[in-house]
Amino acid sequence: MSQAPDRTGGPSAEEIAALDAHWRAANYLAVGQIYLMDNPLLTRPLTPEDIKPRLLGHWGTSPGLNLVYTHLNRVIKDRDLTALAVWGPGHGGPAVVANSWLEGSWSEVYRDVPRDADGMARLFKQFSFPGGVPSHVAPDVPGSIHEGGELGYALTHAYGAAFDHPDLFVACVIGDGEAETGPLAASWHSDKFLDPVHDGAVLPILHLNGYKIANPTVLARLPEDELDALLRGYGHDPLHVEGDDPETVHRELALALDTALDRIAVIQERARVQGAVERPSWPMIVLRTPKGWTGPREVDGLPVENTWRAHQVPLPGVREDDDHRRQLEEWMRSYRPGELFDEDGRPRPEVLRYVPEGDARLGATPYANGGRLTRDLPLPGLAGHAVEVPAPGQSTSEPTQVLGGWLEELMAATAARRDFRLVGPDETASNRLDAVYGATGKTWEEKTYPTDEHLSRDGRVMEVLSEHLCQGWLEGYLLTGRHGLFSCYEAFAHIVDSMVNQHIKWLRASRRLDWRRPIASLNYLLTSHVWRQDHNGFSHQDPGFVDHILNKSPEAVRVYLPPDANTLLAAAEHVLGSRDYVNVIISGKQPTFDWLTLEQARAHCARGAGTWAWAGTEDGTREPDVVLACAGDVPTQEVLASAGLLRRHLPELSLRVVNVVDVARLLPQGEHPHGMPDAEYDALFTRDKPVIFAYHGYPWLIHRLAYRRHGHDHLHVRGYKEEGTTTTPFDMVVRNDLDRYRLVMDVIDRVPGLGVRAVGLRQAMADARFRHHRWIREHGSDMPEVADWRWEG
Repeated sequence: MSQAPDRTGGPSAEEIAALDAHWRAANYLAVGQIYLMDNPLLTRPLTPEDIKPRLLGHWGTSPGLNLVYTHLNRVIKDRDLTALAVWGPGHGGPAVVANSWLEGSWSEVYRDVPRDADGMARLFKQFSFPGGVPSHVAPDVPGSIHEGGELGYALTHAYGAAFDHPDLFVACVIGDGEAETGPLAASWHSDKFLDPVHDGAVLPILHLNGYKIANPTVLARLPEDELDALLRGYGHDPLHVEGDDPETVHRELALALDTALDRIAVIQERARVQGAVERPSWPMIVLRTPKGWTGPREVDGLPVENTWRAHQVPLPGVREDDDHRRQLEEWMRSYRPGELFDEDGRPRPEVLRYVPEGDARLGATPYANGGRLTRDLPLPGLAGHAVEVPAPGQSTSEPTQVLGGWLEELMAATAARRDFRLVGPDETASNRLDAVYGATGKTWEEKTYPTDEHLSRDGRVMEVLSEHLCQGWLEGYLLTGRHGLFSCYEAFAHIVDSMVNQHIKWLRASRRLDWRRPIASLNYLLTSHVWRQDHNGFSHQDPGFVDHILNKSPEAVRVYLPPDANTLLAAAEHVLGSRDYVNVIISGKQPTFDWLTLEQARAHCARGAGTWAWAGTEDGTREPDVVLACAGDVPTQEVLASAGLLRRHLPELSLRVVNVVDVARLLPQGEHPHGMPDAEYDALFTRDKPVIFAYHGYPWLIHRLAYRRHGHDHLHVRGYKEEGTTTTPFDMVVRNDLDRYRLVMDVIDRVPGLGVRAVGLRQAMADARFRHHRWIREHGSDMPEVADWRWEG
């Protein structure tokens, strides 16, 4: 990062005038978006017809965001920076849209909104208007990677964008309301994971305007020395800018930005050229300006500027109230629009003096349209990592350990290009993925001790005990053109339910914008799952993340439950090559039976669901008497064990075994892109025969997915029903009625006429469950007939 020309005296009066002109123009445009649908240049007095019927948007944070955007333009142009901005106060949509229009990037992607009076009118009307654009900094806004509707994630997104982009400068504005959230509080620690050699720089700008919707903010009320000590304790070197006089604030902010960027340049030069290894104290800016600055100071006798009342729409009755409408016109004219825009509504040259050109503009940077930068991963071949399967169920493997070897090769293949990272909350080794340490270490910029293992300043495995940070880092990384995988204990993926929801909404909205390029998918590997958390107990047993995901936009979500190691490899290869999805893979890390060869696994993943003819007893002359279906590794094992019992004791029964690896296949074709046509579903599951379905998660999900299918009345699902404790692995399935003995009993109960003929077998199955309960309480382990079971087909 280069240093600017010497500015020890600060900007000149002429330079401040140009900055102020741009700032006033952005403020004018922000106000116009909130209020106006016509008369954009105020060429005549405002009338009720000029005002939107519904006033939506947020003014309070907009002047501060406009100020930062204006000053970022100057340093980008002065220093020839490659820059990206993350706007934490997402309610400041009017500000970011205004600046995008001023710099021309808005008109380039929305050609019906040119930089003239007609375009300004369209810009105003489309904001928070039916058929227009949202009030937040959404995917519709050029230059954005951060949906501002939910607060807390701006800083972690900014760091994710900076990782492995050594030439990128990321400015991140953090609102003081957002700064009260838990994820944001944890995000300050991201500086401990930023490598000055291989990563870019992040400049946090904490914007303290004092208020949220209806209350003061905590950090704004802290004494300055206490706030300064807090931020220094996080490892930052704060620069403070404060005031309500525009000229003074312009001068101080320009000096602060130059100082911060000079310090960043020194930090990077010391690390990259001189080899410095100590963790630096990165600069940041604390900016204090009034809430709703330059807006109405008082409305209806109540103070507005610099109070919580400026948060949204300061003048709520403009269409009906003549006095409010007069105040609005005075407010907008106070920016002196005639000095800012010519007679045709185009910004005057003085306004655009510091606006960068081309891709250097914040609204045009390719880093905010990450698909422009994304390259296909050099995915290694699977053959060298697949396990040999001479016959189904005769050997076991640890699926995630097998996957770890493949990921190690992928890490090595991306070592030079540095565009793949593995993130997780302190669980890489626990989840059996530690083979990756053969190719890269764990990112760590703090001091190390001789007892530490695999820590590395330039590592691409990222572990921190905050699922929020893992998720946010990876989102920022993906949105700026790279790839990654998030490995997590299944039960604790729920911590990021809301974050993944926002990302899915981002993907869905982006798909409808032809100028947004597809990005690499957000991929989850959920392991240490519900059925093998018998040692940690009830708190670690929750398979409901899948339910949350499958409630979301069908075009953007995919869920895979590979039953063995080779199917996990095939699923991983598929998701890491995909674009614009959220993919969830659920796979255990404990020894699991090997069922399919690599070739069979690939075909099975491509189908998403299919029969395992070797496990059933169909002869092809008629429909089966019953279908045993399964989804998930442990349910698959229990279904195969129950099939073995039925084959032995009821050889005359015509039995079909179906395994589902892609759960969305159960949906009708019109409900999800992976959904089966009715004819295919009927052929697989039959129209009227009993289906006993052993499912990894909550059984109600399968019913919900298949409720419109023929034969739903004959569908009986077993799964997790919130029965858990610290116990043995097999007792977990027994407690939830998912065990092999219960499945055999279900078949006997539901196949017409079988109950009377197989009463003895049913009683034997019930006795086995009783014997299990007595055994584990005496021995503390599962019965040998369970622990030593093998497929005998």
